[in-house]
Amino acid sequence: MLDRENDRAESFTRRAFVIGAGQGALLAILGGRLAWLQVAQGARYKTMAENNRINVKLLAPSRGQIVDRFGVPLAINNQDFRVVLVPEQTDDIKKALQSLSTMIDLDERTIEKVLNLAKKSAKFTPIEVRDNLNWDEVATIEVNLTDLPGISTEVGEIRSYPFGDATAHMIGYVGSVAKGEVTEDPLLKLPGFRIGKTGIEKSLDGDLRGSSGTSEMEVNVVGREVRELKHNPATPGKRVTLTIDADLQFKMQQRLVATKSASAVVMDVHDGSVYALCSFPSFDPNFFTRGISVERWEELLADPAFPLTNKAIAGQYPPGSTFKMVTAMAALEAGVVTANTHASCPGHYELGRDRFHCWKPSGHGSVDLVTALAQSCDTYFYKLAVELGIDRIAVMANKLGLGEKLGFELSEERPGLMPTKDWKRGQFGESWQPGETIVASIGQGYILTTPLQLAVMTARLVNGGYAVKPWIVGYTGDKPGGAPAWPKLDLNMQHLALVKEGMNRVVNHERGTAYGSRLKSEDIAELKMGGKTGTAQVKRITKQERAMGIKNETLPWHYRHHALFVGYAPLEKPRYACAVVIEHGGGGSAAAAPVARDLLTLALQRDPGATPIKLPENQAAIKPRGAAAPSTPVTAPVPAQGEKNG
Repeated sequence: MLDRENDRAESFTRRAFVIGAGQGALLAILGGRLAWLQVAQGARYKTMAENNRINVKLLAPSRGQIVDRFGVPLAINNQDFRVVLVPEQTDDIKKALQSLSTMIDLDERTIEKVLNLAKKSAKFTPIEVRDNLNWDEVATIEVNLTDLPGISTEVGEIRSYPFGDATAHMIGYVGSVAKGEVTEDPLLKLPGFRIGKTGIEKSLDGDLRGSSGTSEMEVNVVGREVRELKHNPATPGKRVTLTIDADLQFKMQQRLVATKSASAVVMDVHDGSVYALCSFPSFDPNFFTRGISVERWEELLADPAFPLTNKAIAGQYPPGSTFKMVTAMAALEAGVVTANTHASCPGHYELGRDRFHCWKPSGHGSVDLVTALAQSCDTYFYKLAVELGIDRIAVMANKLGLGEKLGFELSEERPGLMPTKDWKRGQFGESWQPGETIVASIGQGYILTTPLQLAVMTARLVNGGYAVKPWIVGYTGDKPGGAPAWPKLDLNMQHLALVKEGMNRVVNHERGTAYGSRLKSEDIAELKMGGKTGTAQVKRITKQERAMGIKNETLPWHYRHHALFVGYAPLEKPRYACAVVIEHGGGGSAAAAPVARDLLTLALQRDPGATPIKLPENQAAIKPRGAAAPSTPVTAPVPAQGEKNG
């Protein structure tokens, strides 16, 4: 009996030990797991718990202002009232939207869009119904909120351009982020966030954009916001100051309204700052920030005058007789001609079996270089071209700023084209012909230039031979961005003086091609200008067509000559250079010269003694961001012999 009791006690003890050991092991495992979760993985699970409790929202920054040299706003941010819908706060979304449509302009297409978004979004997430509400619409909604369950108004920002179409090509516009534009910047993923698409808005988008802020919001179990726990404000974009004079820009654009399609540039001949850069016709960039209609977009695309193109920097045209100054400088520097070199112009020039006509059928008689420039004698430059050759002309053209990009801050800039023997061989696999040099000497054939390049060419000819380049960004924030100290070109000053005298006589000599566009009053001598006319042929009129009475002015608009003029003012101490291109405008003397005269007069009267934006010497210019415009030029038609080019 005693043995049985002992066995039973031993068995109980073993069982108790096993159970105790098991319980101890279990407690050890639980303790180890608890230690692992709380100590080793504590930080991780704390973060996960916080994420369940806190939502971090990105805050969009205010986009930086763009202003002119005097601080006049060119691109600003306006208050934008919008109406939003919270789906969970209404039993019938469609009914609420239809009620709203009786109070403000809201079409069926917008209603369907909101309904689709409501199906894809969380019920507590606000959905934008419409933005750009006026004050009357906001007031109407607020008064009727009891009848509009789930609907409320909010305040945001929208980009605005006070000068509208007058600055559209230069300032550009902002738009929604496309798929190909998304980067690691979290701002680009924010619904409704806009970035620069063209112009300065695109080139300096990184500076103008700013950086995002954050708002930590406490949310409940279903994710609804309860209160804000922490607020880190966004950093606004930088303010950009341009060299542009807004008043001059606006008046220049108004002056071009009388044309069907034109462009113009006014720049400082010494420091290169651009005062105005106009392209007409234009468009209102405010339409793009608020959402342009399909009909309006298609209308802009179909317009034969290409209102979306910045012709001042991307329009590529044969320079016509404005190029004769390049040929003249090349000949002077090469020793082919001097101030006293005369040539007879019988109205044509013969090379082999070919005859190249001067614009004046009866000829100009005996002329020297200055007279040939003043009267735009084609024959004189034909003869120079044969002795020079195309390659030496091309070297001078490049030296004066033609045929290549100038490094301007707008990414839409095009390079133009200055042909050479190697260029033609590489492009067409053909040898260069002497007749092509003759045509090129008067700015026709393959040569293409932009109005900006022509303004730079003029500035370099009259500023004492400095390699000035155009720039438009004066400051980004408080950082200067121009370069007023330019290197001296290796050009003979006497040769420059001869060409400048020719430009003087173009306007101020009774036989000059732009004499009719001069300022006639001797009391305003300080406003007088010099310059050079140009007429670039678009379509050749054959001998047979001439016999039928067909003239340039009777052709359809898009076949007529381009009218050009490059000029500078004041006459004695040049400060401004100007280039004007009137597309299909006819003759440069009749169409372009009067416009240039008015623009230079406006520049001098607007600010006759103002000092340009002060910047440190040798300050590197801000380089444009974004992809460059396509560089493949359009081949220009070879001009008909006998067309007036001056």
